[in-house]
Amino acid sequence: MAIAGVILLAKSVKLTTKFTNALEIPSEFIEKNVKLRGRLHRITDQGFEIEHVPITLPIISSLQKRWHSDGLLLVRLAGVELVPGGMVWLKDEVKSSQMMWFQLLGRKDSVLHCLVIISKGRFSSVCLNEEILKQGLGKTVNIEGLAHESQIYWKLHKRLLQAELKAVKKHKGIWKEETFIEKLKENIINNKYIQKLKQFATWLRIRL
Repeated sequence: MAIAGVILLAKSVKLTTKFTNALEIPSEFIEKNVKLRGRLHRITDQGFEIEHVPITLPIISSLQKRWHSDGLLLVRLAGVELVPGGMVWLKDEVKSSQMMWFQLLGRKDSVLHCLVIISKGRFSSVCLNEEILKQGLGKTVNIEGLAHESQIYWKLHKRLLQAELKAVKKHKGIWKEETFIEKLKENIINNKYIQKLKQFATWLRIRL
């Protein structure tokens, strides 16, 4: 019983440890796609700088305080490449000090690639990876850290593609710009066609 208690305590300590660097996070957390909670400090070109806020358990609260240290985790939106305007939208949508959840999908050096979820109201939440794609302010790319043949990769990749498709259908963001270019090209082509018709009509009058 004593050994079992020690093991349980060790697991609890790991779950409630405050991570101040991406490399401190156990590999099994990444492999099991664990969700962590954090407070946003700022958004930069490199990603979200988040302070990890671990779950507090009364039994080990004293240990947690003893091990408290400063440090921010660098988190990026997995499977998403931001386009111009995407950063502005994120800074408007997500305020400093806002609490959020980030689901671990991959880790490269000191960067975590995650699904980032924020609360919207009391009973709803938004996945920023999907929402930025729905706004047409990002493009779907490979999900860093997940094996392409894995079930979770294709499940998440499908979700992201479906979000991007909504922006395409509604001509939002970058897809609106591309639609405008296509219309411009079409107008140019039509204008050339009209000019040819006019030239043919003039030639026909002369011949007659």
